[in-house]
Amino acid sequence: MALDKDVEQWLRVSLLPGLGDESFRRLLFAFGSPEQILAAGHGALSKLVPARIASAIREGLAPEALAAVADWLSDAANSIVTLGDTRYPRALLEISDPPPLLYVKGRVDLLNLPALAIVGSRNATAQGAALAESFAKALSDAGLTIVSGLALGIDAAAHRGGLAGNARSIAVVGTGLDVVYPARNRALAHELAAAGALVSEFPLGTGPLAGNFPRRNRLLSGLARGCLVIEAAARSGSLITARLANEQGREVFAVPGSIHSPLSKGCHLLIKQGAKLVEDAQDILEELHMPSHVPAAAAASAPPPAGAAQQALLEHLGFDPCDIDTLSRRSGLTSDVVSSLLTQLEIEGIVAALPGGRYQRVR
Repeated sequence: MALDKDVEQWLRVSLLPGLGDESFRRLLFAFGSPEQILAAGHGALSKLVPARIASAIREGLAPEALAAVADWLSDAANSIVTLGDTRYPRALLEISDPPPLLYVKGRVDLLNLPALAIVGSRNATAQGAALAESFAKALSDAGLTIVSGLALGIDAAAHRGGLAGNARSIAVVGTGLDVVYPARNRALAHELAAAGALVSEFPLGTGPLAGNFPRRNRLLSGLARGCLVIEAAARSGSLITARLANEQGREVFAVPGSIHSPLSKGCHLLIKQGAKLVEDAQDILEELHMPSHVPAAAAASAPPPAGAAQQALLEHLGFDPCDIDTLSRRSGLTSDVVSSLLTQLEIEGIVAALPGGRYQRVR
């Protein structure tokens, strides 16, 4: 497939080895367009970028560097959106370092619809994942596209909830769009490509380099009107995203948790620093001045009420993770009876088994 001439000019600059986004933006400001950058003389270029970069621009990009992109663009689901494109996300024009171009797989129109970022722990508890999916579904039904990072745990749950709702979901990834990371989310990535969108600033073929993920977080928060954190340790990449959201003038929300859980520490820290404590989706909608009615359909999948014996055990369980022996001491029931009741509650989707033989209420 032949490349669009305008897109080709943008790629000829952006794919030059050693030319970063900051230098690209500086050249755009000086010359006005990629075409003018490529036509500029070495002397004019070297006033703005190192001489070796100026020489690389004058030498031009090897033809094979564009071949892979042309092949990728032959799929109608794939797009490249540049700073000069009317489809470029308006929200990213508000941040200090918008990427010159974005690779998009799926629905480009989602990039300019109201959105909320949802992030959290990769090692989420069953309750945390259920909360993320529930919040995302309700907010998606209320008109907010759900943005997250395709990681395991909270990210994946948020995407599933967003896809289940009316407004869909966007994954901002830290690799090229021809690479799925983590591989365990391959099926989810295909769902996002079909019904939502995958977005990356990184060229095709870029693998999961550690430094790329903190960098992509500014886009994750930048695309959204606010950022919701569900389960995050005190030292967490989710807190980086929350900090970036705050710096970008976005709202920051956090769901509180048990004071005994390490995965609550990050959220509690954010709340102490001024993040808005939220208990349900309407708290977020009201803060964003959106219609506050959340469709009741979100509650339709709730499990049937527990029986009397199960309900009594749930009261002893509380909302923190707990093992069978502790529950047996609290309730006065034998371990076998507790185990049987927990199995029933797990089948009904009310509790979930955690590593280490512990159980936690999910709903």
